Amino acid sequence: MREKLPSLVAMILLTILVAGTWWAADYTHRSIEVDPPRRFTHEPDSWAKNFILVRSDEQGRALNRLEGKHMLHFPDDDSYEITDARAVSNQVDSPIMIATANTAIMDQDGSRITLVGDAHAQRLPDAERKPLDVRSEVLVILPDEDVVHTEEPALVVNGNSTMRGTGMRYNNTTRQLEVFSASDVKISGQDRQERQSSSNP
Repeated sequence: MREKLPSLVAMILLTILVAGTWWAADYTHRSIEVDPPRRFTHEPDSWAKNFILVRSDEQGRALNRLEGKHMLHFPDDDSYEITDARAVSNQVDSPIMIATANTAIMDQDGSRITLVGDAHAQRLPDAERKPLDVRSEVLVILPDEDVVHTEEPALVVNGNSTMRGTGMRYNNTTRQLEVFSASDVKISGQDRQERQSSSNP
């Protein structure tokens, strides 16, 4: 019995030590306040004033420019909100387009810019084409595709012709304009004659 006593005492002490360590770890864990997981809310985490964003191609040519008086960044969806926004598209082999609005939301990693409030997009005239104006309360710009579209009522002025309708899409690369539900279309006779003369050799 005396030979087994030291082993028995050692086992009891080891059990007490393990139980004490477990209790101390549990007590420490319960007594320390653990921060709750971070919640992403739609609150800005950075801002800038009178800023300009320029995106260029591999040759360093500026393709797209976005500027405004005030910018907020929202981390929950990685979007930017710009006031007094002005966007310029200067794609190679395409006419220059300038768009303005009271507010712009840039998201989807910069591949979409939504203009809200007095939105206006204008294709500048060149030697072959008259200016094209699009006005609506909401215009969506897809810079990578050089496209402007909206599902809202819009007024399109193409040269001396005007079109009112709900929903439109303009591709600045192909120069193709679609008005989905036209309610008032006025095609200028002068524009029709110019198209016919330009199509004749």
